[in-house]
Formats: sequence, C-alpha cells, structure tokens
Amino acid sequence: MKRATIRTTHERAAAVAAALDPDNTTEMETTVDGEVVETTIARETTGGLRTSADDYVRNLIVADQTIADTISNNE
Repeated sequence: MKRATIRTTHERAAAVAAALDPDNTTEMETTVDGEVVETTIARETTGGLRTSADDYVRNLIVADQTIADTISNNE
C-alpha cells in the first residue's frame, strides 16, 4: 500500500475539512488540529496515489478559496 500525507494550514481549518469530506474516499483519513488539516491517502498503486492526491489538492484549493471569499463577503 502506498501512502501520502498532506498537511495544510487554514484560518478555518474545520470548515475546510468539512467541505472536503464529501469527496474523500474510504482510503482517505482527515484530521484537524487547530489551523492544520492533515489528510492521509492510501492507494495500491503509485499512479492511483498520484491521481487521488492531485484531486484532493484541487478540491482543497477550491474549498479554501470559497470559504475565504464567503467570509470576506460577509464582513
């Protein structure tokens, strides 16, 4: 089994993790600690791991930006 762990920092880490949850698969585990979102992805193949990590990072960027935009529009 191949594994990758991705750690990112966000002002609203819990909201980012919640936004990502619907797209996470059973082979993904996400935790939040303060401002840190940590997700570990496990796949059988390197190619599958790369694809899943790429999808996750793209979703992460969108979630983070959407939350930031929503907050700034409401302030």
